[in-house]
Amino acid sequence: MDIRFLESFVTVADCGSIAEAARRLNLTPAALAQRLRSLEQDLGQALVTRVGRTVRPTASGLAVLAHARGLIEGARDLRAIAANDEPAGQLRLGATATSLTGLLPEIIARLNARFPKIEYFVRPSSSVELYHGVLAGELDAAVIVQPQFPVPKSAGWLVLRDEPLLLIAPEGMALDDPHAVIAQHPFIRYDRNQWGGQIVDRYLRQHALKVREWLELDALEAIAALVSRGLGVAILPDWAPPWPAGLRLAKKLLPAGERRQVGVLWSRSGPRAPAVQAFVDICADCAREDRTP
Repeated sequence: MDIRFLESFVTVADCGSIAEAARRLNLTPAALAQRLRSLEQDLGQALVTRVGRTVRPTASGLAVLAHARGLIEGARDLRAIAANDEPAGQLRLGATATSLTGLLPEIIARLNARFPKIEYFVRPSSSVELYHGVLAGELDAAVIVQPQFPVPKSAGWLVLRDEPLLLIAPEGMALDDPHAVIAQHPFIRYDRNQWGGQIVDRYLRQHALKVREWLELDALEAIAALVSRGLGVAILPDWAPPWPAGLRLAKKLLPAGERRQVGVLWSRSGPRAPAVQAFVDICADCAREDRTP
């Protein structure tokens, strides 16, 4: 059985569409349909059926799907094991929205140049979800905001960026008295369900600041865009560039505030350990260069 055909079936089941699955796999719909037919002939059962415009697994397909993900993962692990301690196989990574654009591209570019046998899967999500993904073994490593509690000994942690808090306001607004600005203007809050948002919340409470809150979001770029349009002010970490193009903002460093630390969390064991260590080493190199004046 060709493991690529099994991967194609899983992708179709996840997407509910041959056309969408084909786009994700960089195949033509005809080529993907041929893979499905070959897999069905190999197993002797129909695996998918059309329901309107969607494609759904049959009863046999659902039974296969329950085991297919483990088989695919096992095949990927075999590639890493067969590499005999050379970084290889699929590296399953997670990244928050800002690290996905500001940190991960440079890290992966360097890693790919040095270790071309490594393949990549990247899951974008919140720090909380990615943290649990690494501990559950769903991800090998993730670039996240540092949790406010110790990580378990089964995982490693390395700080990549130390980000101060910024008051951001529409361009042209005077920020000589940042606390007065925060109190007097509509406040757009960084979501308190996010670890970074909890840092902002602690700053407000520590300085006894009452805000005219009208919106709470977990997307830093969206908050900055709203402020740029004159819809309020906000406190955000000074995240890794690039920031969205065309923003018209005034910024003021809040030196007395807690800083948001962004780093890489990784699993210390598993068949992909050489690839994970290579990833961590590249992260460390990038962090050192970022701190160099």
